[in-house]
Amino acid sequence: MRSGEVAGKAGVNVQTLRYYERRGLLARPKRLDSGYRAYAPETVDSVRFIKRAQELGFALSEIESLLDLSRGGPSDCDRAHALATAKIGELDRKIASLQAMRESLERLVATCELPRKRRECPLIRSIAIQSGAHRAQ
Repeated sequence: MRSGEVAGKAGVNVQTLRYYERRGLLARPKRLDSGYRAYAPETVDSVRFIKRAQELGFALSEIESLLDLSRGGPSDCDRAHALATAKIGELDRKIASLQAMRESLERLVATCELPRKRRECPLIRSIAIQSGAHRAQ
């Protein structure tokens, strides 16, 4: 299959294929006499695997390890499990951070809904303190 066909079936552009080749995520395809790249049909599955792993939050360096593991069979399941467990921990930390940010914004929004004399806007107060403009709200 040629680059455009692989890219179309995998839902990426041709430059993505070339980037994955340079990164070593895809094997370099053989060249036809015409100079066109000739990909094996399973390349589409590999590209889809890479894209799905990215959707799950894996970085390309981690995906490289997952691809190596996928070629190694069941004996490599423990290493794949360790990678997935580490990714879950990373995601949990990001979720906790995002939840804290959301809660801060919710408090800010709730304060903004109070009558003007009872408002205490932490954002404005913080900016005022940092700029030296200590005025009452």
